[in-house]
Amino acid sequence: MSTQDVDFAHKRKPHEEIIRILLFGFAAVSILTTVGIVIILGWQSWLFLGDPRVTLRELFGTTRWQPRIEQFGVWPLLTSTLMTSTIAMLVAGPLGLFVAIYLSEYASQRVRSFLKPILEVLAGIPTVVYGYFALTFMTPLLRAILGSDLVEIYNTASAGIVMGILILPMVSSLAEDALSGVPSSLRHAAFGLGATKMETAMRVTVPAAISGLAAAFILGLSRAVGETMIVALAAGAGPNFTFNPFKAAETITGHIVRISGGDIAYDTIDYNSIFALGLLLFFITLTLNVISQRIVTKFREVYE
Repeated sequence: MSTQDVDFAHKRKPHEEIIRILLFGFAAVSILTTVGIVIILGWQSWLFLGDPRVTLRELFGTTRWQPRIEQFGVWPLLTSTLMTSTIAMLVAGPLGLFVAIYLSEYASQRVRSFLKPILEVLAGIPTVVYGYFALTFMTPLLRAILGSDLVEIYNTASAGIVMGILILPMVSSLAEDALSGVPSSLRHAAFGLGATKMETAMRVTVPAAISGLAAAFILGLSRAVGETMIVALAAGAGPNFTFNPFKAAETITGHIVRISGGDIAYDTIDYNSIFALGLLLFFITLTLNVISQRIVTKFREVYE
């Protein structure tokens, strides 16, 4: 290294130090924000769970949720949340995988540059618009196909389907990144053995990218679990313990929105129950993210 290069590097160090400090500060803010959220949720949830009227046996052993009249069975909210999220993944999972396969294996650069912005537009639409779309289009469509006697005006099926459309861009984008990360040598080897493009995609590329695909699906599910406006507008208001997707049922996020926007007194058991439900959602999404990281780590070691 010449003397000029050494002098240039020496002059650049103060700026790099400032940038390093700024980046550390931004990272610390995000971490402290997360810690603060966990502390607030934990403290307020303890006010609910520590109430002598609330027991874990009733919380997870009964099926009626009405904290105002001391009924604390969380299953109606939990089952409707899982039901809408499952329906969303049944829509976004296969469609996202097929879109990713097409973009990574079949589409030309020109077609890819045209389709990718369209998917990004879907991701940029406000969720309240999706909620009204589910209520005014998807629900009438389901009622026209299956009958108005079977499908209620508010139902978890229409909310779940539209949620699947909402998370489709994220699932397809992450899945495409996973497929694009597969070495081209594997594709060339399959072509050399006489495999078609479809056989190569389904029997070589997809299995090789299974860790990234699984992570994409689990992160999409985590996004669906936390969705609020769609289920608040289209799924229904009021806890209802049912496994029928065509009936109205309130999810955890929908219940939080409804109760928070109502005339609720501070520091009551109704008020503290909101934070307990938020903590439950936090643990669900945290569990899904941990599972995603475990899957990525496990299968990445296999293919490396």
